[in-house]
Amino acid sequence: MTQVRGCELPEELYYWIEKHVWVRDEGDDVLTVGITDPAQQLAARVVAVTVKKVGKVLERGQSVATVESGKWVGPVPMPVNGEVIAVNEALATDPTLVNSDPYGTGWIARIKATVWSVQRPELVTGAHGVHEYGAYLESEGISCG
Repeated sequence: MTQVRGCELPEELYYWIEKHVWVRDEGDDVLTVGITDPAQQLAARVVAVTVKKVGKVLERGQSVATVESGKWVGPVPMPVNGEVIAVNEALATDPTLVNSDPYGTGWIARIKATVWSVQRPELVTGAHGVHEYGAYLESEGISCG
């Protein structure tokens, strides 16, 4: 796990930097989606996560979930076109999983991407992606911890 400005940013994930959303490629166009460590830091303690229902088809940029904290209420945008195939039911009883483990037990939804091979290049990944995200965090004055 790479640390940038005190924020954890795994190199194996894909990021939509400006939206603070991550994607894990599970294979066969199945993707797990969540919010990044910087996003959960900005939100502070998450008190509710409302995810779209399984079967909902969404386009890139549409809200797959709403995250609510004491400081903020806002959407989690879909990073790619796809259908919601699973939601993290654990968030209904413990939304703070988004804070404590944003890349693990705090995942938000699993989607079946419709054009993953086409939209994948719109996200950043690897050491270069983490570096790019770090530069964005610095330009916005965002840090974690």
